[in-house]
Amino acid sequence: MHELDRSTRTAQEAADAVGCELGQIVKSVVLLDGDEPLLCLSAGDRRVDVEGLGPNVRMARGRDVKELTGYAIGGVPPVGHDRPIRTVVDRTLLRYQTVWCAAGTPYALCAVRLSDLLAALGGHELVEPA
Repeated sequence: MHELDRSTRTAQEAADAVGCELGQIVKSVVLLDGDEPLLCLSAGDRRVDVEGLGPNVRMARGRDVKELTGYAIGGVPPVGHDRPIRTVVDRTLLRYQTVWCAAGTPYALCAVRLSDLLAALGGHELVEPA
């Protein structure tokens, strides 16, 4: 884990801070599918296609993100939430062996082999980005 002096709240800030490609940053985007949480892990250089994930899918608000995951926006890691969350993974992340993920705060990142991250997720679905 790397704790940094500057914010890694955005994918570009995170990539600049650790010197990696923008696409290697994993954006952990918390959504709601109806009333159920949905975590979308997206490559930093891609947009999340919220509408493409389903007719009832919408972005979660900041207070909802904290309540659902235990973390604030900008620091949501892909694993380690307060409760299980259905997770979808942007297929374009597969182009990288190593990715960088938020590690609980907007100032912390960790590098992980993508294969290890996917194994840690357990069940997940690969999706196409927008």
